[in-house]
Amino acid sequence: MAFWWALIVIVFAFAICKLLLMLIPSNVPSIDVDTSDVLDDGNHTKENSFIYIPSRRHTDKVQCYEPATMKYLGFLPALKPDEVKERVAHARKAQKIWAKSSFKQRRLFLRILLKYIIEHQDLICNISSRDTGKTMVDASLGEIMTTCEKIHWLLSEGEKWLKPEYRSCGRSMLHKTAKVEFYPLGVVGAIVSWNYPFHNIFNPMLAAVFSGNSIVIKVSEHASWSGCFYLRIIQTALAAVGAPENLVEVITGFAETGEALVSSVDKMIFVGSPGVGKKIMRTAADTLIPVTLELGGKDAFIVCEDADVPHVAQVAARAALQSSGQNCAGAERFYVHKDIYSSFVAEVVKIVKSVTAGPPLSGKYDMGAICMQEHSEKLQYLVNDALDKGAEIVARGSVGNIGEGAVDQYFPPTVIVNVNHTMKLMQEEAFGPILPIMKFSSDEEVVQLANDSKYGLGCAVFSGSQRRAKQIASQLHCGVAAINDFASSYMCQSLPFGGVKDSGFGRFAGIEGLRACCLVKSVVEDRWWPLIKTKIPKPIQYPVAENGFEFQESLVEALYGLNIWDRLRALVNVLKLLSEQTTPMSNRRRSD
Repeated sequence: MAFWWALIVIVFAFAICKLLLMLIPSNVPSIDVDTSDVLDDGNHTKENSFIYIPSRRHTDKVQCYEPATMKYLGFLPALKPDEVKERVAHARKAQKIWAKSSFKQRRLFLRILLKYIIEHQDLICNISSRDTGKTMVDASLGEIMTTCEKIHWLLSEGEKWLKPEYRSCGRSMLHKTAKVEFYPLGVVGAIVSWNYPFHNIFNPMLAAVFSGNSIVIKVSEHASWSGCFYLRIIQTALAAVGAPENLVEVITGFAETGEALVSSVDKMIFVGSPGVGKKIMRTAADTLIPVTLELGGKDAFIVCEDADVPHVAQVAARAALQSSGQNCAGAERFYVHKDIYSSFVAEVVKIVKSVTAGPPLSGKYDMGAICMQEHSEKLQYLVNDALDKGAEIVARGSVGNIGEGAVDQYFPPTVIVNVNHTMKLMQEEAFGPILPIMKFSSDEEVVQLANDSKYGLGCAVFSGSQRRAKQIASQLHCGVAAINDFASSYMCQSLPFGGVKDSGFGRFAGIEGLRACCLVKSVVEDRWWPLIKTKIPKPIQYPVAENGFEFQESLVEALYGLNIWDRLRALVNVLKLLSEQTTPMSNRRRSD
């Protein structure tokens, strides 16, 4: 009894000490990042305050503007292939130094970043909002929280998953140890999309740098202005921990810039469309580098008849309209059981009618502008195709006072019913604030409908029976599933993220994403060196003995036979053959 009391006291004391340590403020340095050229203080000079007229052709400059107001932000260089290769060469030199850094130094870098992000949330979200048109709330949910969670996970578990991992050595190698070691690949390249400009830079960067790599990131031409400021934060934090210059680079440009990056690095991460993903694979094939592709999706949002309709309708609206209507980050096809179809549609209509699109920084609107030029025309094309084939619009949100010349950068949130899979709206990725809602009658039918897609990124299944929801989700061919929730898996940064089919392959985030930035090396060594070493048995030493194959045959059965008596009999034969005077097979041939 005294032993158990002592153990309880020790555990309790340990818990108290850990709590007290948590209460002690951590000594994390602060960094000062220059923001003078990105703050919108109302004192714009003439050259960066006019309304921007988008160019329809690529030039040697990446023009940047606010999609919500069309206000010109400036321009950045469109790097040529030689300039890209030069940036990669600088990053390669820096990586050779950083590869020798300690995990203590890498964790300090993450803590400095985390401190800055928490203390400058308003600034980061403001810049993301200005560059993409998303609202401040959406920027906080999709940019800040996910990035902070990733940093927290790396601080808590990152080192553990990069340490050597011991594996079983098997029956034939009992005298050995077997392990997997993880080494940096070198220079990681990333081409990221515009929809989450802050997180899409930090997500691959954090994994690459923490695992000892350098990284060069090409940001989208639709979100280059913010990306270059976010690089400033990263480089300032790296300098604070004594990291080499050029360890992290952000480059800007168009297709030739990205192609040059793919042909120069040691691994490629791409977030974008299937068409561009295939081009990246073709370029990567020339150098045979590993590729991770996240190519979007057409995710199914399934609502069973026993679900909580008002709650799920609210989640569905958030799922379709989040990121300011510029990105359905998951839900693009809504399947609702016929028994609750009418009530669900009514709830969604009520919510959508209360949603207004307008300038996101004004604080009066639920949605912001669509970032990509002319994207609203594509959305209207998908809607028109559905209407021509019998669909019906039952609700549309409103568009606020967005200013002259910017109307085409907005698309009102739209609810469409009577849809089916002959419509492009149910097959092509929309990336917009549209809710096409389709009926289903049985679990078998909805599984078939959900799998009837060339995409396979994620799904969300809602039911009053968690077991039923899990059963449906388990039959869907996709990489990410949420049970009675939406997109919650992305806030679990220990989990890998990625899809199948036209949604791509490979994973980022989680253990899999972290180790994907590594050279995975298998290592076998003697367990009791130098007392026991591997020695080739006499029957199979050169020249191979006459009984060499008989020895091998018996050895295999002794090690792997299914019956213990057969294995013992084979072992006896192995020992017998080892003790025999062996005759080389070549001598036998000569005597014959």
